Amino acid sequence: MAIEKKPRHAMPEQEPAVRARNFEEVALGYTETLVRAEAARCMHCKNAPCMQGCPVSVNIPGFLAAAAEGDYEKAGALIGKTSSLPAICGRVCPQETQCEKMCLRARVDEPVAIGRCERFVGDYMLSHPKAPDPAPKTGKRVAVVGSGPAGLTCAAELRNHGVDVTIYEAFHKAGGVLVYGIPEFRLPKALVQSEIDKLCKSGVKIELNTVVGKTLPIEELLEQYDAVFIGSGAGLPMFMNIPGENLNGVYSANEYLTRVNLMKAYLPTSATPVQRGKNVAVIGAGNVAMDAARTALRMGAESVKIIYRRGREEMPARAEEIHHAEQEGVEFCLLTNPVSFAGENGWIKSMRCVRMALGEPDAGGRRSPAPVEGSAFDIETDMVIVSLGTRPNPLIKNSFAALKTSAKGTLVVDEESMQTSVENVYAGGDAVTGAATVILAMGAGRKASKAILEKLSV
Repeated sequence: MAIEKKPRHAMPEQEPAVRARNFEEVALGYTETLVRAEAARCMHCKNAPCMQGCPVSVNIPGFLAAAAEGDYEKAGALIGKTSSLPAICGRVCPQETQCEKMCLRARVDEPVAIGRCERFVGDYMLSHPKAPDPAPKTGKRVAVVGSGPAGLTCAAELRNHGVDVTIYEAFHKAGGVLVYGIPEFRLPKALVQSEIDKLCKSGVKIELNTVVGKTLPIEELLEQYDAVFIGSGAGLPMFMNIPGENLNGVYSANEYLTRVNLMKAYLPTSATPVQRGKNVAVIGAGNVAMDAARTALRMGAESVKIIYRRGREEMPARAEEIHHAEQEGVEFCLLTNPVSFAGENGWIKSMRCVRMALGEPDAGGRRSPAPVEGSAFDIETDMVIVSLGTRPNPLIKNSFAALKTSAKGTLVVDEESMQTSVENVYAGGDAVTGAATVILAMGAGRKASKAILEKLSV
C-alpha cells in the first residue's frame, strides 16, 4: 500500500535581514500544532533505523509517538532515559547526518524533523520542571574535569545512580563550548543555564575558576575521588603559519567567539570589548566558521567573506548553517587560499590569496586542493578570523605525564570504556576526538559513566 506524502513542516524563523543584526535566536521553534503534525509523520519502522544513527540511542519512535498525542511528559521521559540535554541537542546536533539521515520516511518525501521535535519537547520539560527523585547515595565520589557536554552528561548519569559528583570548570561560568563557542542566536545561554541549574538541583557540585593541572593536580583528585573523568574539550586553536598572521586584527575563531559569547562583547557595557571589523574575512568552512561569520555581521560588519580552499560540496558545515549564512549576506569565496597577510602600523589591511583547483581525493575522501599558477590576488580586510579547527590544550597532559596522548595531542582511551592509560581516569569529548559535535561528546560522557559505574560496582 502506498504511503501518503506529507511534506515536512518548515521551522518558523526570523527574517534574514532582521536577524542578521540581532543576537536573538534565529529559529523560533515549532508550535504545538506543528510538533504534533510533524511527529505524526513518523512511520514507526520495525527496526527504527533512526535510533542507529543517534550517538546516545534516544528512543526516537517512542518519543515521537508521545509527542504526536500531545503527551510531552512521556516524550520527555523517554528522551531523558538516554539524553540529558534534549533542548540543546534539538538545536545544535547535525541530525541530517545522524538520525534523520537514517529515516526511511525520506524514501517517500522527506525525513521526519526529529531534531525540531526534540527541541520542542526539551523546551517543554524545562518550562515544566519536576523535582528529581534523589537516588540512594552510594558513598562513591567522582570528579569531572570540564563542564561541556561530555562532562555534564557524565555527571548527570553518575548522579542519577547515587554517585557524588563535583565538576571542576576553568572558566568563571559553566557550560564549556555550549557557552563560549556556540553563539546566542543559535543556542540561548539562558537555556544552557537552565540545564546546568537542573543538574545542580540534583546534587552535582560545580567548582568554577579551577584549572585542573595548574591550580589543582590530577594526582590530588585521584586521592580524593574514586574516579576522574576528563572532558576538558579542545580549546587550542590551529593557525596557518603564514606571513603576517601575528598582525593586530587577526583572531582565532576560538578567541573571537569566546569574547563575544562568554564575555558578552556585543553589549555596549561589556568590560572586554572586541574589535568590530567592517570588512571581515573568515578562513574555513566548518560550523565554527559559520558561527564566526554570522557573529561578525551582528557585530556591525558591512561585508563578511568565507574564504575556503575547497569547493561547496567539500564544506564541512551543516547545510542549514551554510543556508542561514547565505541568507544573511555572507559571501563565499571558494577555491581560494590565503598565503600571506599585509598590514599598516601593525594592523591587518589586506590578504594575499591564490586560486585553487581540486585534484584527487585525499585519505579522508575529499578532493585535494592545489594552487593555480599565476592566480594570486588581494582581498582588502580590516579583520581576519581563522577557523581551521582546534586541538586539546596541552596543560593536562603536560602536568600529568602518565596520560598517553596521540600525535595530535588528544587523550588515548579504550573505545569501549573510555578509560585512559591511567587506572580510574576516564576521558571523552573533544579532549579525545578533537573538535567534534555536541552529541558525540555526550555519547562519550554517557559511555564513560557506564564504565565508571561498573568499575565502582554501583
